[in-house]
Amino acid sequence: METLLPFWADVGVDRECGGFVERLSLDRRPAPDDYKRVRAQARQIYVFSHAHLLGAPEWALDAVHHGVAFLTERCWDRIHGGWYHQVTRTGAPLDVRKDTYDHAFVLFAMAWLHRATGNPAALDWARRTIAFLDDRLGDPTGGGYWEAVSPDGATDRLPRRQNPHMHLLEAFIALHEATGDADWLDRARAMVGLFQDRFFDADTGSLREYFTADWRPAPGADGRIREPGHHFEWFWLLHHYRRLTGDDSVLDPAEALLFFAMKHGIDELTEGVPVAFDAVGADGTVLAGTKRLWPQTEAVKAHLARYEFAHGAPPEPDPLSARLHLLTMFGEYIDLDHGVWHDQLARDGTPVTEYIPSSTLYHLVLCLAEASRLLRD
Repeated sequence: METLLPFWADVGVDRECGGFVERLSLDRRPAPDDYKRVRAQARQIYVFSHAHLLGAPEWALDAVHHGVAFLTERCWDRIHGGWYHQVTRTGAPLDVRKDTYDHAFVLFAMAWLHRATGNPAALDWARRTIAFLDDRLGDPTGGGYWEAVSPDGATDRLPRRQNPHMHLLEAFIALHEATGDADWLDRARAMVGLFQDRFFDADTGSLREYFTADWRPAPGADGRIREPGHHFEWFWLLHHYRRLTGDDSVLDPAEALLFFAMKHGIDELTEGVPVAFDAVGADGTVLAGTKRLWPQTEAVKAHLARYEFAHGAPPEPDPLSARLHLLTMFGEYIDLDHGVWHDQLARDGTPVTEYIPSSTLYHLVLCLAEASRLLRD
């Protein structure tokens, strides 16, 4: 991270218009985009907050304050409440939908902002955010939250997804750890209940992605999709949820998710180098043979969690599976000398993306922080 973070604190911060850039071109310059996603702004606030807690110099905290100012001054709807989905580069409203996934990442960012700075305003923003979610996007009948609310108040966008709820679980855990407030843990418990009742497919040991309005599996192709990266991500989250609650009921589903992802979600044609696919079917058929970087980071986290909670304090030897996935990341994706990466590879390992999205840094920082915490060398 000694290369990644200083580079992104320099090139990835929009000093002219505020906030963070969305993505870089392959020549490591900001892409000519006139939009900024709220989720990307929130992720970068997390990145530099965590960097500060890990001992990064003053530039990390400067980036945090810069990003928070843009987010809170330009991205909150001061008339109707909630966070805009997108703003222009200068911060004018562009897409005024209020998206649950975006709000989950604002909650996550505010948890880490509070940890990094102790600023009570972070918790005020978290409370305003969850109040909007509960009031405008909560589903009291089926549970969880609707995908988004449009300007006319409609909340019927389909299909519904597990993904925003996974990140709400992540945010609620982070807020509980930042504050000690049991209410956030109660909210995390509700997300785990939704996972157990709706998202987890016990017949195949896999994670459903898409759903109808009443939380039935989506029909057709959407209902078949399984993303290995999300299996790894849920495994990591469920173990950390159990760490806080002692709830052993999550252990068997978590193990099933990891087993499914390792059996069906890893490319076997890479001669011992583990690379996770983007999507497979419930029967294990490869649906998307491409391989984004973020599922690789989640595989590392999952193997580290399995190791940590199976063995306690790390003895020697360190976990081989996590190390192998780290080797894949650094060998196939990340340019250590320049602080950038290939965001997606084709089945044959050829890079296929033309841009470097800033939002992937959230996955990288959390992965590398966990590896640094648990691996000795």
